[in-house]
Order: sequence, then C-alpha cells, then structure tokens
Amino acid sequence: MRDYYEELWERLPESLRYPDLRVRLDFLRDNALPGDRALDLGCGDGAFTGELAAAVAEVVGVDVAEAALRRARARHPSIEFRRVEFDGPLPFDDNSFELVWSSEVIEHVADTARWLSEIRRVLAPGGRLALTTPNHGRAAIALRGLERYSEPLGDHLHLYTRRSLTEVLHEFGFAPVSVRRAARLHRMLLASAVR
Repeated sequence: MRDYYEELWERLPESLRYPDLRVRLDFLRDNALPGDRALDLGCGDGAFTGELAAAVAEVVGVDVAEAALRRARARHPSIEFRRVEFDGPLPFDDNSFELVWSSEVIEHVADTARWLSEIRRVLAPGGRLALTTPNHGRAAIALRGLERYSEPLGDHLHLYTRRSLTEVLHEFGFAPVSVRRAARLHRMLLASAVR
C-alpha cells in the first residue's frame, strides 16, 4: 500500500485543489483550541497542518508517503512531519495530543479498528477527534451505483454513512460523537468525537 501512495504523490501536481476546502477549514478551526497539542493524521502535503499550526500550541503531521512529506516539509519547514507505517502503530506516547485531525483518511484505512484504537491511545483523556470523510448515503449509491464511489482498483476501502460512522466511533469508546452532513449535496461527513 505504501508504494501506491508514494506513486500517487509523485504523480499529483504541486498545486492541489482540495475538494470542499472552505468547509474543511472551517470545521478544522471550529475544533482547534489555542492550547492544543494536535496531530494531523494523514497530512499529505501539509495544507491542513499549516492551518493547525496557526491555531494551536503545537502540531505534528504524519503520513504514509515520504513523497507527500517532502512537499509538506518544503511548504512548512518549521513544522515537524513524520512518516508512519500504513496501518501500523503511531510513533507517539499515550495521551500525547488534545486533538487529532484526519481529513479524508478513514475511508482509505484497511484496519479501521487498529487505526481508531491508536487514535484513542494517543489522545489525552477528554481529547478530541475531528475527521472528514465522503458521505455515501444509500440513496446515492442506489441511484449512481457502487462503482462510482468505490472503484475496484481505487483506494477507498470503506464507505460511510452518517449512521455507520457514528456507530463505529461509539463502538471504540468515543462519546459524545457528532456526525453531520456538509458540502454541496451533503457529500461529506464531518465527525467530532471525544475520548
């Protein structure tokens, strides 16, 4: 899987257009507090990490692709960025962060149980998870077909609805959990959850 993301980041243009950027940035800012130690999990080229750095006390960005991290480091040389293993443990102590931000990542994770367990482990008690993911409501899938949202050779491994995302976060001990639909045609889910 790592090779897939390395090759993807090598092919992507330097100047990326992030879908629903304004919605995602507003959600990030709503969840970031000035004293937070924050983790940008799946930081890519650091676009959101830079925003977090302006809003919190300390931020670290992690990604599975070194090609993405090279861009992030060039863009934000004063921020710490680390490479992590795909579905591996996070290289941080227990209770290291007050906020974990993860935008458009959970749908790519093969072992969701391990991923969420690691997030809970690195979050301090009362720490918050804020994530975004595509919304795959049943009606949209019925109308447009499953292939539109999960191509056989694509990298979206999981499709989430508001209900399924709420349930999985509750199952891993997050409470309270809030999941809402956002963006044009409600195509995105914004989830916040407390450890």
